[in-house]
Amino acid sequence: MYISKKYLTLFFTATVLTLLISCKEGKEQTKPVADKEAVPAKKVEEAPKNQKLTKEQQIAAAVMAAPEEMRAGAKVYGYDDAGNFITLREGTNEMVCLADDPNRAGFEVDCYHKDLDPYMARGRALKAEGKSAGERREIREKEAKAGTLPMPKKPATLHILHGTDGWFDTKTGEVKNAVYRYVVYIPFATQETTGLSLKPNGPGHPWLMYPGKANAHIMITPPAK
Repeated sequence: MYISKKYLTLFFTATVLTLLISCKEGKEQTKPVADKEAVPAKKVEEAPKNQKLTKEQQIAAAVMAAPEEMRAGAKVYGYDDAGNFITLREGTNEMVCLADDPNRAGFEVDCYHKDLDPYMARGRALKAEGKSAGERREIREKEAKAGTLPMPKKPATLHILHGTDGWFDTKTGEVKNAVYRYVVYIPFATQETTGLSLKPNGPGHPWLMYPGKANAHIMITPPAK
């Protein structure tokens, strides 16, 4: 059967157009479809700058660093309206807590065993005198070795809840944007007496800092979530 050249040309052209249209439709079908019901990104809450809390709010925030079962009876130090360091509440158990300093950047509350209070109080006194962190360590080291600065006879823990962008939500009673760190003081402990490494072997692993010193302590920093 004879097929004219003109007919073949038309047939070929129609076939090519059909293929081009099919490819275009296929590509359009593979384009991602916008999810109209997608949940918008959660807005990050900003930390209030120099957050000043009432006495009750300072206590509520400070004890968040302590083990839950020890919060109700903890002694709490904090600040008055003039910024003076004062006792906000007397305690009935072994825990002592410190409220966040409103004049210090970021957020930090601490709770520690009462046997550490003489060491911590001496540090605060030396800081008020203008002594640097290194000077405070050196002075307390000498006093502890001389026996004039009482130190814990057994391991004593310091609990720290802190965050560069941390803050206390006065509506919910929660501390936001903060993580825990734990320090277990064992005065004059060494690697030989504890079996601990002198550096962290991995995230969250305990290690011994200042071995052989009065402020020797086990550092435990849980991995941030």
